[in-house]
Amino acid sequence: MDLELTAVEKIRANAQLVIDRFSALSEPRRNFGYDQQSVMQVEGFIERQRSTPDVAPDKRAKLIQVLGSYLGECIIHTYGGVWRQQDDQWGIFFDDSNAVFPFNKVKKQFQNGLAGGDSIVSFFELIGPVIFKKP
Repeated sequence: MDLELTAVEKIRANAQLVIDRFSALSEPRRNFGYDQQSVMQVEGFIERQRSTPDVAPDKRAKLIQVLGSYLGECIIHTYGGVWRQQDDQWGIFFDDSNAVFPFNKVKKQFQNGLAGGDSIVSFFELIGPVIFKKP
């Protein structure tokens, strides 16, 4: 039996790590989960990390991987879709022509911030109307 986790299992384990860590920090009455309110908390965390000058590039890269995994799982829990790799990027695919790339969006928020127009909350909220719009 193969003891190594598959890539999707690693992504899901990273997402669960975010749930575990943020749940411990959340108000006792507020459950942290795979929902919009929790994505808002993660967005605030990213902004606070952006303003911390001593975050090493390797730590930031790890945060992007872990938080991107979490954002992707939030998308799946809310809108459906499956993890799939296209070229060298992992994304959530709803069908053969509609996909989103949560790791890229987390990376952009780290790079540009909310002031630069890169919000993971806006990204999350727009998926429904854009991907599932009625013709």
